Formats: sequence, C-alpha cells, structure tokens
Amino acid sequence: ADGKALEGAAVLRGHSDRVWCLDWSADGKMFATSGADKTVKVWAQQGDTWQVQCEVEEGHTRTIRSLAWSPSGDKLATASFDGTCIVWSFKKYELEQMCTLQGHENEVKSVSWDPSGNLLATCSRDKSVWVWECMKDEEDDFECVAVLHGHSQDVKMVDWHPTKEVLVSASYDESLKVWQADEDDWACAQTLTGHSNTVWALAFNPSGDRIVSVGSDMAVKFWRDDGSLGSVGANYKETCSLPGVHTRPIYHVDWCKGADLVATAGGDDSIVVYAPEGAEGKGDTWAVRSSTPKAHTGDVNCVRWRPGVTGPQELASVGDDCLIKMW
Repeated sequence: ADGKALEGAAVLRGHSDRVWCLDWSADGKMFATSGADKTVKVWAQQGDTWQVQCEVEEGHTRTIRSLAWSPSGDKLATASFDGTCIVWSFKKYELEQMCTLQGHENEVKSVSWDPSGNLLATCSRDKSVWVWECMKDEEDDFECVAVLHGHSQDVKMVDWHPTKEVLVSASYDESLKVWQADEDDWACAQTLTGHSNTVWALAFNPSGDRIVSVGSDMAVKFWRDDGSLGSVGANYKETCSLPGVHTRPIYHVDWCKGADLVATAGGDDSIVVYAPEGAEGKGDTWAVRSSTPKAHTGDVNCVRWRPGVTGPQELASVGDDCLIKMW
C-alpha cells in the first residue's frame, strides 16, 4: 500500500475505557487486550469475526498498562498502575491467577518475557527495571533476581532481545539502556542517546540486530548492532532518524516478523508504516510507506503486527476511543 492509508478490516468493542495494550499470541490465532477499565480480554476469531473468549475483571485495582504472552502461550503477564504484575496461567480459554509480583514502589508501566519464557522484566515510574525468574521446581512462583537502577526518570517500556540475554529499556530521561547479564550480575552495558524527549517505546527486528525507538520528540530512530560483542551481547549505533512523521508524541512501535515493516502509533491519532529504501538487506535508510490519519478518535496507544500471517500483513491497534481495530 504505497502511500495509501491502511484498510480497516474490523472494529472491536468491549472495553468501557481507554485501551492501553494489545499482544498477539505467538501463532497469531488470538490476542489479549487491557486498559483503564482494569479488565483483561482474550479474543479469537470465530468464523469471520473476533469474539471475546474469556475475560478477567478481578486481580488489578488500577489501570492495566501492559500485558504480554509467554513464548509458549500458556501464561499471560499483566502490569498495572497498582504497582503489581500478575502472572496468569492460560488453559482452554481460561485465565487463572498464578502469582502476583510485588516490589515496585508505584505504577508498573511495562512487562516483557525473555525468549526462553523463564525470565520476566518489569519497569516502573519508580525508575527501576526488575528481572524475575520462574522457579524451576515451583512453576507458579517467580523470584526477583535483579533490580536495575540507572534511569533517572520514569521507565516507560522494557523489551527482551529475541535471541540473546539482553534487555532494553526506554525512559522519560530521553535515553534507552541496554542491560546484559554477566553470569548472574546484570549491568547496564550501553546507554543510547539521541532522542530529545521521553522515549516511549522500542521494538526489535526478528533477529535482534536492529532496534527502532520512538518518543515525544516525534522522531523514529533506527539502531543497529555493530556485532562487536559477538554472540554474548549487543552494541547498538544509530543508523537512521526520521523526524516529525507524527505531529504529536509517538507512543508505540512494532516491527513486523513476516516482512521488513515497522508501524508507529501516535498522539496525533494516526498510524504510520515504514519500509526500508534501496537494496534489500542493507535496510538502514527507512521511509514512510503509508500514513493513516484518524486511525482512532483519540491517541493510538499500541500497534501490533499479527504473527504467522501468510499473504498481506495484518495490524491491530488500540486507542483512547476504547476500540480495537484490525487493519
């Protein structure tokens, strides 16, 4: 869709307040949503329509800001402004509360599973990033193995590298930090600077050698691992920056697994899709491929490519208008 807006495929209603987050299961057959109404809903396709298969209304006492499926799809983690993260077991379209992770001083903003499904990362307005490990003998117990201090402000998002034990966080302090484990000690290996305002979100490409980051400075920045640390770590350098594509802060970004496409969601109510210019494989110069104004009537809070799609890529978005949209 060169230059054309995205085509709307479905509009889903179900939340009674702004929707903050959406995450697809790894196979792309279902997704979960959460928001300010303090509920979690799991959706799956029945025939041609998406329906809520299960929902939970108890668990968190404030907005559920973020959620993430475990790689195997049998657990869902939710992060809330109530300062906790809850891990739910998921079987036969039923969510059951397994454990509550407590430790952050205030709002938890983001939660992410590592590729093995054994580690969970959370971050908070308390400026810290916590790493939790699933105890091997007790499946329903998580233990905090590291508390990472380094950001000087609210940490907005955490995301694990797709193949390495590397964690990246984005913060109100205008930086991204790359955290790596040396044996059992976690430390900040690199601080990525270049944004001139809050960094709201980041995403890895499928191999993890590139990162895209977005923020309140309305810039979309691409970073590439220079390979200097080999298989143990990652060392990122900025390769491309696209300023002012959105006219208000950019709140979310996602990198497609099935094609070299990136999508961003903004406070200007629009969704923008980007593709690399020039020779395939180089991919360090990016350009806008399509822009969809008024994608939602209000902030677009999250945008996610559907995994496992053969054929045209599909995108899901959620917004302040309480809606979930398929594109």
